[in-house]
Amino acid sequence: MNTRRASWVEVSTSAIRHNTRVLKRAVGDSKLLAVVKANGYGHGAVTAAEAALAAGADGLCVALVQEGVELRRAGIENPILVLSEQPLDQLDELLAHGLIPTAYSVRYIDALADVARRHDIASHEVHLKIDTGMHRVGCAPSAIVELAGRVVARSPHLALAGVFTHLATADQLDPAFTNQQIDVFDRALDDLRRSGIDPGWVHIANSAGAIAHPRARRDVVRVGIALYGIAPDVSMNEKCADLRPAMSLRSRVSFVKRVAAGEGVSYGLRHRFERSTTVATIPIGYADGVPRQMGLVGGEVLIGGRRRPIVGVVTMDQLMVDCGDDSVSVDDDVVLIGRQGDHEITANEWGELLGTIGYEVACGLSARLPRLVVD
Repeated sequence: MNTRRASWVEVSTSAIRHNTRVLKRAVGDSKLLAVVKANGYGHGAVTAAEAALAAGADGLCVALVQEGVELRRAGIENPILVLSEQPLDQLDELLAHGLIPTAYSVRYIDALADVARRHDIASHEVHLKIDTGMHRVGCAPSAIVELAGRVVARSPHLALAGVFTHLATADQLDPAFTNQQIDVFDRALDDLRRSGIDPGWVHIANSAGAIAHPRARRDVVRVGIALYGIAPDVSMNEKCADLRPAMSLRSRVSFVKRVAAGEGVSYGLRHRFERSTTVATIPIGYADGVPRQMGLVGGEVLIGGRRRPIVGVVTMDQLMVDCGDDSVSVDDDVVLIGRQGDHEITANEWGELLGTIGYEVACGLSARLPRLVVD
């Protein structure tokens, strides 16, 4: 990646290691799987995985076969769980690279067994997922005994290694639905154990569950967004105070001009200046993941240790900032996410302005922004 571009993402591996240690202390005896899907939530999958594992993570989670293969090709040998069923034509690759599949249908279990038998693979681990109310993926709680029995019956090629679910509202203040999901899950586990089947690793908690819901901490927790120092929701900022943001988005001023009162800026001239002002152009835009409306909803950047408003619509490759009468020069440092002086702009601040969450902000930063690993 060409790192000479004037806009870039910095990723702190020491922050990821710190967050891993903080979260491991918080969850006690539970094992910690670091979720590094979506290119490590925009931080770089291999970079994030290696940092988390170095700090004591017990394994990794990804969303796609291709994401798991990337980690294997980087030399990572730790357990890697693929969190949902994958296209059947990718199962040869999934098993060949020792990835742990998630299953929740008869069709998928049978296909896994066929591939394992064809390649003479013994005891390939499988996790089963139960849908306890989120209604995205997972088997019905009433089906878990049948599916687990089907995995056990496919021995010696398959082995049941875990059963899990996913929480829909763990980042909300009201714990009622989270507790309801846990109750549903526990009843399904009871059914499984009464049938004489060992579920293996039991896991419920995502980041919010691991931090805020002790009942959700079982054999394993799956930690994603918190690993990167971003609170699952702004309501959890206090509970996440010990975490350190691992990502900052930085640029440099590329052009400075004086604009007269009454003049407009950017496409559509949707912002007009009430007084004469200095405008700095920053070479980053919506093709890099800075939303087009950022200047219309109150978005700011840091230049010279001060907050400066983005003005007008963000264009594909550039945005403009109102610097008032302050002295600003080409090549001055700009922080869009991160800290400069006494001020900090966070991914969740962007999320609040844009009506979304820090997850989407971090994942939305384009691949054309170089990722520079610091420390």
